[in-house]
Amino acid sequence: MWSVIILAIIIVIAGGLTYAGFFFYGVAIHRAPKEFLANSPALKVDPPVAGASWGEGAEWIARQSFRNVDMSSEDGLKLRGYYLPSERAAGRTAIVAHGYSGKAKDMGAYAKIYYEKLGYNVLIPDARGHGESTGNYIGFGWPERRDYVKWIEYIIEENGPQAQIVLHGVSMGGATVMMTAGEELPPQVKAVVADCGYSSVKAQLSYQLWRMYHLPSFPFVQIASLITRLKAGYFFGEASALKQVRKARVPILFIHGDADKFVPYAMMDKVYQACRSPKDKFVVHGAGHGLAYDTDKAGYIGKVSQFVARYVH
Repeated sequence: MWSVIILAIIIVIAGGLTYAGFFFYGVAIHRAPKEFLANSPALKVDPPVAGASWGEGAEWIARQSFRNVDMSSEDGLKLRGYYLPSERAAGRTAIVAHGYSGKAKDMGAYAKIYYEKLGYNVLIPDARGHGESTGNYIGFGWPERRDYVKWIEYIIEENGPQAQIVLHGVSMGGATVMMTAGEELPPQVKAVVADCGYSSVKAQLSYQLWRMYHLPSFPFVQIASLITRLKAGYFFGEASALKQVRKARVPILFIHGDADKFVPYAMMDKVYQACRSPKDKFVVHGAGHGLAYDTDKAGYIGKVSQFVARYVH
């Protein structure tokens, strides 16, 4: 009798945990509008994440003549990017990575820095599962790192072996370029700028699980990770910017606002300390998530320009 009761309890618990895993996969990983970012008081950032840079960037994007670029990922997804050549570039190109649930053309303010201030070509890709790229899941930068290797190859093919490339990402894009930095990259990749990227997918989702639902990481993140491996091809534990920057050889500039409550400021200290390649950091006092540029535009532009000038000629 007791064995039947215990078995029934185990089945109920296992069923509940499996349901929770699929629920969290649907909330965080599955491609769908992420209303929870706006609707959850725990995730609300003051001022809002969509700062002045978005309007400024959208207006700038609308005035440009980007060329659509399509390519296939290693696993057969159609990826869309937007390329803007500059007559002043001489092969210098910035690839700019957008954030979670965003799209390439959200990144106009950052693309503008490189195109207008520095005279670079600019490529802004839609990450898999975002914008005009296909894919029914969000990779949080991990499968995207391989996509970015292909975007780098495209730029070298477009501009020749004299190409000089900077990777610049914000939020999930910041994690994406850090994860890319740990790959075997061609010498044409000269520098990386990582703005408010998280240290790992597991750490970020564990942090948000507590903020949104007041639930501990174990066992919910582990179950959602297993489901993500089955449906999207990766475990949360392997998707680590922290591990990748330890392998990086390319110089990295780390940027973060010290008032960031979405990706904790402490995560920047971890990735900065882990990085063994040439590095620098820019901390913007009072800046929330993704708002370092809005909070100190002159400082942001100056620091980025100074950093990339050390390595791009």
